[in-house]
Amino acid sequence: MILHRLVQEERLRPAGKLPQNEARLDGLTGRRPFQAETQIGGSILKMPDISKNSVTRAQISDEEAGQRLDNYLLRVCKGVPKSHVYRILRSGEVRINKKRVDAAYRLQAGDEIRIPPVRIAEKPQEIDSGAMLRAELPILFEDEALLVVDKPAGIAVHGGSGVSFGVIEALRQQRPQAKFLELAHRLDRETSGILLVGKKRSALTALHDMFRDGGRQADKRYLVLVAGRWMEKKRDVRLPLHKYLLENGERRVRVDENGKFSHTVFRLLARWERFSLLEAQLKTGRTHQIRVHLAHLGFPIAGDEKYGDFALNKALQPEGLKRMFLHAWKMTFPHPSNEERVALEAPLPEALGRFLAHLSATENSDYGEAF
Repeated sequence: MILHRLVQEERLRPAGKLPQNEARLDGLTGRRPFQAETQIGGSILKMPDISKNSVTRAQISDEEAGQRLDNYLLRVCKGVPKSHVYRILRSGEVRINKKRVDAAYRLQAGDEIRIPPVRIAEKPQEIDSGAMLRAELPILFEDEALLVVDKPAGIAVHGGSGVSFGVIEALRQQRPQAKFLELAHRLDRETSGILLVGKKRSALTALHDMFRDGGRQADKRYLVLVAGRWMEKKRDVRLPLHKYLLENGERRVRVDENGKFSHTVFRLLARWERFSLLEAQLKTGRTHQIRVHLAHLGFPIAGDEKYGDFALNKALQPEGLKRMFLHAWKMTFPHPSNEERVALEAPLPEALGRFLAHLSATENSDYGEAF
């Protein structure tokens, strides 16, 4: 009955107030985008306007303290190539309190930062009507430190790389009174499900440290449909991953013996004639980890336009699958403020549930409960 439960459980749950440490059913580390203004108390703290002609000097506020220098620069220098940001860091053109520091330096309140002239790419300020409609994002959990969104597929986590509007911009529009909203981790644009957002700098730093810890404190699980008949009930996959860029600048990842250690645990949930439904548990949080591990093993994710079977993806669209079948399903982690365990769950989106029902109606299943 597991497949039936994934789609139906939310419909059976009565409405009501959420328990503090458990979100109701309703639906990994990233950079924080540049926030033009952050409200503190009754005043507005303006982020520095980076000049392309002269040196910019700014003082680090209490809200900005605790973040790495390179992350701060990537945020305020939005539109500057990442390679250029690290070049000005290595060359010593960026100074903290008139001294050279490493990219990993943790900013402190009152620090004076010197940023050399850099050219910022101009970005459109207007939000299109489609983005406006996406602004009301479903909230799975919220308290004074943390907000958890059920991210729809097709919307980026933040603007950038040709996308002017994302989840974080939508939340700031949805919550104009919010003093602080910053992403704690990433989900690919094509992936749906659980996404954590910090509402306090202290909570955000704790969440970043948790994810940087290799995920040992957080249990992150995804639902994924792959092409092919997966035969093992459980399989630990340890394959090193290496990031690289295509000629057009697009980011890609491949299995490479010189890459970073990456570990995913896959469990078989159901199997049909052409496809298998798996649970993927992340033990590390590398870019495109689940997608590349599966593609390398010969089980590409259905609908994956970067690493998948492109002919199959096209053939699946008339059958009802028009997106990548990867969904951030469950997450448990210690609350950043009190260490109490938070359990979150986001049910399968309706479109993916319909495709599983289609498979069960048209193909024989020899593992797991069909609809």
